[in-house]
Amino acid sequence: MNIGDIIKLQRKKLGLTLEQVGNAVGVSKTTVRKWEIGYIENLKRDKIENLAKVLHISPVTLITGNVENNSNIIPQKAKMIPVYESVSAGFGAYADNYIVDYMPLIINCEEEAKNTICIKVSGDSMYPKIEDGDIIQVLKQPYVDNGRVGVFLIDGENAVVKKAVYSDKGDCIELHSFNPEYKTRKFEGNEIDRICVLGMVKKVIKDI
Repeated sequence: MNIGDIIKLQRKKLGLTLEQVGNAVGVSKTTVRKWEIGYIENLKRDKIENLAKVLHISPVTLITGNVENNSNIIPQKAKMIPVYESVSAGFGAYADNYIVDYMPLIINCEEEAKNTICIKVSGDSMYPKIEDGDIIQVLKQPYVDNGRVGVFLIDGENAVVKKAVYSDKGDCIELHSFNPEYKTRKFEGNEIDRICVLGMVKKVIKDI
């Protein structure tokens, strides 16, 4: 495992974006991306110390690439979670056919890990918080808390990622987009039966 691979693996394991790591270290996200693909000539000693703190690993590991004495690199609680190519694919009858990758995530609860998937999002309805190409970590469950983002199936065929807003009486559900160019979808009374909750979005994982 080379130093770039170590940086990328540890960043993704911690759920950090290139920008978050760059801001913490004092460099641009472009610089972090270069480190991850192997251009480490400008990874100076002062940056190594800051980068090691952000990634929770030893500075020696970032200098030598030796992970033998650094148990943080591959934690026992890290689970390899499947990444699906689209929202619909992650919940379909033949979901395994649409797995495009696996991502290491730290999930302490075994039951939660079994019900967790990652999905590559397409479209800009949830921009700027969720952009086209971002990956969302989703916990499969039949409910989404008020004000939280979830995955919903509408009319049994249209899977969408939206923020749920419930009325006080529970007789109305609104599905909101973050992008103001998209209208809020409102379901009242019997129309609520058109919606099936597939899961709740736990985290947005960005990679540039």
